[in-house]
Amino acid sequence: METIGLIGGMSWESSAVYYRDLNLGVQQRLGGLSSPKLVLSTVDFAEVTHLEDEERWQQIGELLAEAARGVERAGADFLMLCTTTFHKVADQVEAAVGIPLVHLGDVVARACVAQGVTTVGFIGTKVAMEDAFFTERLATHGVKTVVPAAEHHEWLNSAIYEELVHGHVLPRTRSRVVEIIDELWDAGVGGVLLGCTELELLVKQPDVDIPVFPCTTLHVAAALDRALA
Repeated sequence: METIGLIGGMSWESSAVYYRDLNLGVQQRLGGLSSPKLVLSTVDFAEVTHLEDEERWQQIGELLAEAARGVERAGADFLMLCTTTFHKVADQVEAAVGIPLVHLGDVVARACVAQGVTTVGFIGTKVAMEDAFFTERLATHGVKTVVPAAEHHEWLNSAIYEELVHGHVLPRTRSRVVEIIDELWDAGVGGVLLGCTELELLVKQPDVDIPVFPCTTLHVAAALDRALA
């Protein structure tokens, strides 16, 4: 079994989901007392989000790169960022280490193509929806992305940062997100990406009528495939 390296803390709710699901996944696949070999480094979310607000992405990249180097020194065989938004600096992080990065965009795109879905809706933070770093990565695999109307971006960002990262899962928020997903369906998408780990706390497949691609769940599965190969 290979050792999985995780860079987390963006938010800790996201890190907890990765840790839990990696452990559950190994137990389901191997049984008994089996658990994954993990190295986890977490950053201060307050510091990172402050830098994000000031658009100091080079400094964010340096912080995550240093965390990645620590994970590599601790024995990780490959690396994962427990976040969608901060994949914006994924190339900078990957360049800082000698181990491969399992990029979330590649994992999700392959899952979409495997299901025959090449046009997807994408819901996430304001940065992830408005900056092209993630959607362009999907496009290299032939997956076209449609984001919600601009009028929804600030509200979605607030729902993530003011509710979900604190573990607050509210029915009224779920209802509005489902409405936004319905709008994307009307716009012609064949599925929707939950492009933020915390959104998976809120929306499940039974809540909507189109295929849901839960990015974190897919990322975890890809990590397990690699670690147990």
